[in-house]
Amino acid sequence: MQGTQFRTPRARAVWFAAALCISALPGITVSPSHAARIGTAPEEAQSSSMASAFVNIAPLLKRLRTEAPSSDPDTPVRAEDGVFDSAENTSRFLSSATFGARTEDINVLTGNSASQWFLAQLEEEPSYTWPAFEELQARYEVEDEDDFFWPFSPNTVAFWEYAIEGEDQLRQRMVYALSQLLVVSDFGGELLTDYPSAIAYYRDILTEHAFGNYRDLLEAVTYSPAMGYYLTYLGNLPQDDRTGRMPDENYAREILQLFTIGLVELNPDGTPRLDGDGNQIETYGNEDVTGLARVFTGLDLDEAPYSMSDDFAAELARPMRVFDEQHSLREKRFLGTSIPAGTPGEESLRLALDHIMAHPNVGPFIGRQLIQRFTTSNPSPLYVERVASAFDVGLYVLPDNTTVGTGRKGDLAATLAAVLFDEEALSGGGDNPREFGKPREPVLRFTQWARAFEVDASRADLKPILWETLGNDALAQHPHRSRSVFNFYRPGYVAPGSLTGEAQLTVPELQIVNASSTPGYVNFMTYFIFAIPGESEEDEIEELLEIFEDELGIDLDLEAAEESFAAFYDREIELAGSPEALVAHLNLLLAGGRLEADTQLAIRNLISDIPLEWGDGEGAWLRTVFAVLMTMTSPDYLVQR
Repeated sequence: MQGTQFRTPRARAVWFAAALCISALPGITVSPSHAARIGTAPEEAQSSSMASAFVNIAPLLKRLRTEAPSSDPDTPVRAEDGVFDSAENTSRFLSSATFGARTEDINVLTGNSASQWFLAQLEEEPSYTWPAFEELQARYEVEDEDDFFWPFSPNTVAFWEYAIEGEDQLRQRMVYALSQLLVVSDFGGELLTDYPSAIAYYRDILTEHAFGNYRDLLEAVTYSPAMGYYLTYLGNLPQDDRTGRMPDENYAREILQLFTIGLVELNPDGTPRLDGDGNQIETYGNEDVTGLARVFTGLDLDEAPYSMSDDFAAELARPMRVFDEQHSLREKRFLGTSIPAGTPGEESLRLALDHIMAHPNVGPFIGRQLIQRFTTSNPSPLYVERVASAFDVGLYVLPDNTTVGTGRKGDLAATLAAVLFDEEALSGGGDNPREFGKPREPVLRFTQWARAFEVDASRADLKPILWETLGNDALAQHPHRSRSVFNFYRPGYVAPGSLTGEAQLTVPELQIVNASSTPGYVNFMTYFIFAIPGESEEDEIEELLEIFEDELGIDLDLEAAEESFAAFYDREIELAGSPEALVAHLNLLLAGGRLEADTQLAIRNLISDIPLEWGDGEGAWLRTVFAVLMTMTSPDYLVQR
């Protein structure tokens, strides 16, 4: 796309037009002064003034927090394997199960078997992070991580590539979901930032076990150096009565509270169990944590304790060992069981994890959170119970009558099948559609755009804006970079001051929706949507040259940098002559057919005012990018239903 008027995608005129474009959407207003402000230079637009940026988001937040799916409650649940019986249903299913649907996926899968697609995805070759990590090390001539400063995380680069271009989409979505449950983060710097090999290895643990068994995954996570460092039990020492030293209790507490059973006893449907007085029943107390903490003593890197090997980075990329001389040999009492005194470390760990896994809470506790990450923020108790049953039994029967699972409690393939193929998920909430759905996570909105328009995501190392997306001026999320072990949002979050809050509906994603993150997302997407392949901002090139050639002493591949994450929109530009056809196409591809009539009309009306002959034949491109931006910032799109 060549032209002088729009040579830079974030030129003042484009920003101003984008603001006016979004204001045309139902439920969003833009003041002229704020529209003018967004027309400032990019560095100003991304500054702390974002909190008062151009979008008046009160109407947006109200719709986002209160609007529900507009499906017919009388529509029966589809029988047999009719999941892909229409293009709209195919698109919606793929929005839940992958990082975003592509036109080719919708065309090929519609009318075929979703069960067979699921089974094929289980067998797809896994995309492991370690090979990508080694490739980046070779590209940047890294011989020793001790002597090299990464300007970006290799794990970030691998995530964007695999999420957007990976063929194992279902596995990668499961890895992303598990990373928000079994949280390890490189936020705040320190060892996990300086040595990305630790999280690369951790990502591969999640990848390997994504369709395996939760008990096995829990053990692999427990032995991982990344978790050992993050939750402070790496090098954990036993009790010493002489000095008063006690074992670190951090992991013992979090493995119970966050990773397995939660704080209160649950019914099979995930609702709290109550005692005779109607009070919730706590699952554990301080004595349980103290007893369990003894289990996690003696774990250290795979060298003698407290020694720094010549290849520290490599130690962070293999399981820790239990050194029995540093393991507590005292009796370990917790959750109604006792591991006898004198039991060696590895045996203590095995017995402890087996006992925790046998707790009846694990199925509904894990099942509900997986539902939240894939299909709906506030699942019904019956939905939770069905998923928990698949977790506990380790089996699930797909719509085509194929059985998934090994029959062992904790089978994640069976559990994921239960999440995606449940009647509530496929019917959009069944008899209660108004409470079904979830705000799309910002990371998933971006990956959906990138997949929908088939960008080249192989070189995120050349895109500084993607190196850090945690801020409110970007996505308010970044893979493996939550601010704490509690993830970006709590699974039980109820938004205060909202109708969903009044109804006590859990909507975790709303915890990162605010007056800064909403316009921040709009600006972030505008940057990418309006980017012109082969052209970059002058300041971006200067930044890259400084990083690569001045700091790293590496030649910058300028052509690759300018093509990285650029969308060509060839298919959409062909449709731009007909606003109706273009909007219908984007409605199917991005929103699964969920854009309401007034939203579609607003988009059509605005882009119809852009002459096709505008500029040097740029009218079709302008219609396309504005239509994409309006679609992806509309309340109808922002809620996955």
